[in-house]
Amino acid sequence: MHITAHLSDPHLDDDRSLRRFEAVMDYLNRLPGDIDAILITGDLTDNGLAEEYRHLTGPISTVPVLHCPGNHDVRGAYREVLLDEPFDESPINRVHQINGVRFVLCDSTIPGEAPGELTESTREWLDRTLTEQPDTPTYVCFHHPPIPLGITHVDRLRQFGTDRLEAVLRRHHHVEAILCGHAHTAASTRFADRPLLVAPGIVSTANLDFESDRVLNWDAPPAVMFHLRHDDGRITTHTRFVPLG
Repeated sequence: MHITAHLSDPHLDDDRSLRRFEAVMDYLNRLPGDIDAILITGDLTDNGLAEEYRHLTGPISTVPVLHCPGNHDVRGAYREVLLDEPFDESPINRVHQINGVRFVLCDSTIPGEAPGELTESTREWLDRTLTEQPDTPTYVCFHHPPIPLGITHVDRLRQFGTDRLEAVLRRHHHVEAILCGHAHTAASTRFADRPLLVAPGIVSTANLDFESDRVLNWDAPPAVMFHLRHDDGRITTHTRFVPLG
């Protein structure tokens, strides 16, 4: 069984957000059993500052940690601090293979904008990358959900232009799930006839339209999703809330 811990939206910028992120990482570090990877699907920081990214180098687990940028991230500082690469504002697209599962991480951000869209170059990169290993189980990951989730505030800021993304995914049957964040709530639906699994937010939780007049719940505890890929290819997802000490 392959186990991915999936988190999103820590929005690191102050003591509160750091405390919540550290609580989640401490929970993962103390698990008695093994997990294969930790995936953070964007909005690692709130302002995209180098000093905010440096917080991520402290509580990181010994388990491989994968991440992609969100709309609050800034590509230049992200590259310099987290990837040890020269300043560059082009999309940050990466691929990793861990214990038999491939993670294709796409940059869905539009610099300076809250909604997202994959650039043509990113879609072409995704298509080429998926073509390389057609027999390897693969997760495609990015920040913005590619379809509405039924939350007005979130749906206004989702990923657009996704008919072209859907066409790419439908050409590659080894893509077993799409993993994203941005919504600040755990959610599951389908896109391109695959599971679309949305990680809960660490910094806050989005209220559903019928739950509250407030957009965000700042008091709910942070949470993490676990995606269990069974040997027969099925994916089972569990969500765990992490208490704050």
